Amino acid sequence: MTDGAATNDDKAHVRGMLDLSGAQWQSGGGDPSEEHVEVAFVRHTDGEMYAAMRMSTKPNDPALVFTMDEWHAFVAGAKDGEFDEPW
Repeated sequence: MTDGAATNDDKAHVRGMLDLSGAQWQSGGGDPSEEHVEVAFVRHTDGEMYAAMRMSTKPNDPALVFTMDEWHAFVAGAKDGEFDEPW
């Protein structure tokens, strides 16, 4: 951040260390040959569960990682239309 505000990085110990090799990726369905978002829920060595999100066409690219609180907030926002297109 450039404004000097402190940030709380509650995933610093997880970033780059979450083992996704055995993750069971799930998608919302649709045509499997088309690009879509996949989600996996993975337990870290810290004992906490995390949600990982990736693009189906780029499985080797880095995944976004959410704490479960962040994941629940994201899902609630999506259900509420928070991320809908403005037009």
